[in-house]
Amino acid sequence: MRVVVDLSRCEGYAQCAFLAPDAFRMHGEEALMYDPKPDDAQRDQVLRAAAACPVQAILVDQLEGRGVPAEASKS
Repeated sequence: MRVVVDLSRCEGYAQCAFLAPDAFRMHGEEALMYDPKPDDAQRDQVLRAAAACPVQAILVDQLEGRGVPAEASKS
């Protein structure tokens, strides 16, 4: 799984940080920090966080589900 956040679109609502605190966290009041390759154990939390983003700034690419070999998805 790969996560990309459009930081120019993010408005700092922090819903992602509440729903998936191991993958997303706020640095100060406005800066979002995130793990671009969260552990698969966090998959459900990350997907909920992406769905909850009010401005839809979070893209989750589930590479394994698209027929890409697992070795290629770890790069």
